Amino acid sequence: MKFKKVKTAAAVIISFVAIGVSHSATGAQETAQTSRSVWDGVYNEDQARRGEALYSRECASCHGADLAGADEIAALSGPAFLANWDSLTVGDLSERVRVSMPPNKPGRLSRQQIADILCHVLRVNDFPAGKTELDPKIETLKQIRIEATNPKSK
Repeated sequence: MKFKKVKTAAAVIISFVAIGVSHSATGAQETAQTSRSVWDGVYNEDQARRGEALYSRECASCHGADLAGADEIAALSGPAFLANWDSLTVGDLSERVRVSMPPNKPGRLSRQQIADILCHVLRVNDFPAGKTELDPKIETLKQIRIEATNPKSK
């Protein structure tokens, strides 16, 4: 009877250790997946131009032509924007737009339109363009960190 209790306790401990190791591996995997940064050229100029046109039509009336926001309207450029989004992901920003913008009809914009608009936002914030378009899939966007300062210039 005593041996059975020890055996059961050992099995429980081994299970907890296995869960802990699995959780650590998942955390490391998530860190590896978010290894891209907005400084890595995650969009291209054509997409940013499309985004600029969409932004002008869908967003500028509230956020301003210069993306500076006003009063209670959030800035999409400059220090205030970067302070709010530093260390989050482009996916986080995309989801915020998807569920809350435009305020009179949230969810009206497609994921592609949101990605295009975000490319314009990235360009206005002086993040470099690259050669490929930003993929609108949330799984991809969640892998791209927003970093206020270029980590390569530190």
